[in-house]
Amino acid sequence: MAKTKSLNEAVSQELKSKFDLGKFKDKKMLNQNVKFKTQMWIPVSQALQDVISLPGIPMGHITLLRGHSDTGKTTALIEAAVSAQKRGILPVLIITEMKFDFSHLKTMGFEVKEVVDESTGEITNYEGFFIYADRSTLQSVEDVSAFILDLMDEQKKGNLPYDLLFLWDSIGSIPCKLSLESNKNNNEWNAGAMSQQFGNFVNQKIVLSRKENYPYTNTLLAVNKVWVEKPAMPMEQPKMKNKGGNTMYFDASLVVTFGNIANASTNKIKAVKNGKEVEFAKRTKVSIDKNHITGISTKGSVIMTPHGFIADDKNKKALEQYKKDHSEEWVTVLGSGTFDVIEEDTIEDVATTED
Repeated sequence: MAKTKSLNEAVSQELKSKFDLGKFKDKKMLNQNVKFKTQMWIPVSQALQDVISLPGIPMGHITLLRGHSDTGKTTALIEAAVSAQKRGILPVLIITEMKFDFSHLKTMGFEVKEVVDESTGEITNYEGFFIYADRSTLQSVEDVSAFILDLMDEQKKGNLPYDLLFLWDSIGSIPCKLSLESNKNNNEWNAGAMSQQFGNFVNQKIVLSRKENYPYTNTLLAVNKVWVEKPAMPMEQPKMKNKGGNTMYFDASLVVTFGNIANASTNKIKAVKNGKEVEFAKRTKVSIDKNHITGISTKGSVIMTPHGFIADDKNKKALEQYKKDHSEEWVTVLGSGTFDVIEEDTIEDVATTED
């Protein structure tokens, strides 16, 4: 038995010594380029960078921004859009939430031209270095997936010669085709469609664009509102539930949470004078809950303003500078540029729940 084993090992070693793995790979077409590009980032504001300990949004990956309403998700998305536009990366705005406001983009530095009807003075369209699509053409999860894949196909054909940043606001605001056809918004069907369309198709193509032999790098940045299940017992803490998009959490390489899971956990900062007030900022918590890029997980807070994020520093220098730079904008409400700054207690909103 030992002799047979020894003979087999000798034959195996002889075969290995004459075997050319490189030729085998060439024969089976397995010698393709497997090298990935150096990791690049789409920068966000320095204040947000300091909190998340990352340079920005990782290119060639899916990043998920999640949280309750008005906690900073869209502000982060717009910061990335502005930064991409300045760097020649084409922003693709996928707006299915239908609460989008181009004036907010312009305030934060996004370059967009208003097309005005000369006879009525009405703004009829917006033009610029971006692509825009909303619920008028994208009515289902499958439509969003097909739209993204079509643009990447056009890019591959040479018809769209830019790196692409897909900006989806938001997951959970749109059903799948089966829900539409049955006239019943079934979250299990929606989640299944999300898993199939993005896990099996979109995510794969996003990742493949990181290969060194692919001329462009594509990125998906998606917003998802946090929903929570009602506590089973009176004193039990609510549990997270990502409505209609829970599978995107697992596909994302980076997940950033704004506020808390159970509630918004923000506090308003107002300019107040003679009973009149202007809410000009809001403090919000930020945490990295999943990071497959650098592995770093951080927590902190940042101040959200209509112009982007500023630092939540202890001596409040950033807040004072922001007040100095923008106080004249509030004169029409407050009557002058002098006022008191009031910080409200943390808002622990009742969590948005779904049965």
